[in-house]
Amino acid sequence: MDSKPQKPLPPDLPLSRPYWEAARRGELAVQRCAACGKLRHYPRLMCSACHSLDVQWQPLSRRGSIHSWTVCHHPFHAAFRDEIPYTLVTVDLEEGVRALGRWTGGVPVMGAPVAGRFEVDGERAELIFDPR
Repeated sequence: MDSKPQKPLPPDLPLSRPYWEAARRGELAVQRCAACGKLRHYPRLMCSACHSLDVQWQPLSRRGSIHSWTVCHHPFHAAFRDEIPYTLVTVDLEEGVRALGRWTGGVPVMGAPVAGRFEVDGERAELIFDPR
C-alpha cells in the first residue's frame, strides 16, 4: 500500500473545466468575453467590463514577466511536504492577464522574462515558469 498522499485534483466544475482540459494538452487557455473581447483569468461567470455571460476560450503564448513571487515553506496539503520550500511566481502575461505558477530558476527577479509550460501527470497539470 502506498502511504504517500496523492496531490489533489482540481474540482471538476463547468466554469474551469476548459482551463484544465487545455492544461492537460499543454496549453494555457483563458476566458475571452464573446461580447467585448476582454480576457479574464481566473475563470469567472460574468465579464467585469460589459457584464456579458458569453465566453470563449483562447490559448495564450505563456510568455510574460515576473510581477511578484513568494517562497512556500508550509505544505498546504500533505502530498507537497517533500517539495518544500518551493517558489511560486505571479506572471504578467504578454496578453495582459496574470497567472500563477511554480518557478524553476534561481532567485526570481521582478520584471524578468519567463516562459510557461505545463507538467502533466495523468489528470494533473501544473503550470511551471522557467527563465527565458
